[in-house]
Amino acid sequence: MNLNRKGKAALVLALVAVVGMAFRVSWNALRDVARAIGADGTAATLYPFVVDGLMALALVAALVLVGRDRDFALRVLGTYTLASLVLNYVHGLVPELHGASVDWGRLADWDPANYALVLLATSLPVGSIYFGSDLVAKVLHHRPAPTTAPVANAEESTETTMKRSTADLPESTPTPITASAVANPVRTPDPVAVGFLKSTLPLKAVPAIGSAPANPIGSTPKRTVAATSPRPRAATGRVPTVARSPRPKRTQAQLLDEARTAMAGLPDAKVTAEGIRREIHTSPANARVLRDALLAERAASVGTP
Repeated sequence: MNLNRKGKAALVLALVAVVGMAFRVSWNALRDVARAIGADGTAATLYPFVVDGLMALALVAALVLVGRDRDFALRVLGTYTLASLVLNYVHGLVPELHGASVDWGRLADWDPANYALVLLATSLPVGSIYFGSDLVAKVLHHRPAPTTAPVANAEESTETTMKRSTADLPESTPTPITASAVANPVRTPDPVAVGFLKSTLPLKAVPAIGSAPANPIGSTPKRTVAATSPRPRAATGRVPTVARSPRPKRTQAQLLDEARTAMAGLPDAKVTAEGIRREIHTSPANARVLRDALLAERAASVGTP
């Protein structure tokens, strides 16, 4: 059942009234506790606003923030709620707190418990300053996520698009057939000749749709000859042995004579297989054999008197 605007306003007012009365009850206990830890009259009066007021601030921040910031606000709310509950519980257990006749700094008879309660009561104002400032900063820097269209509308639009008939979809308008198209029939491309042959097949004209035949009965059909094929491209792969130009094969003696002539005047250090190969244009294997032969000849001529 959905509440109207007046119903929601009445619900909020009732909640504020209940929270106000609960704060008044807690305010009495927290004020007495503040007096017991040494607060003066003004400080004791403001002490409940420090504890319970931060609880209200953390609740509002939890409603605004999201993600980790919201979890932080809920942890602050839970911590201060538990602290207020403990102090109210102590106020109910110690009757001397009601008449302000308890000694300062004495909230329990057992010393460890008393130290823990005094530490809790005195640290709450400092925690309110820290956590309250952090929550306000997070709320002020919070940027709400952009609103998106409901999922139901998206599904509905998708379903509508899928259910559209083919007649509703856009369709291109066919090109009208004109008199010029009938008079000038469409011609098929020329056939391509294979190899070095010339195609002599006639080129037929394809009439347009709805036109009369191009060659009526009794007329002589025109024959056209396809254009000759272009000049074939040169071979790009390895040239066969048969197609290579004949070159006389040099003997070993001829190669040695050419190597002597090419390396004449060069010192032994300059006589290399690579240099011989470049000069006389032979294979690397032959160049190494010729190099060894030349060096051997030079060594023999040096040793000869």
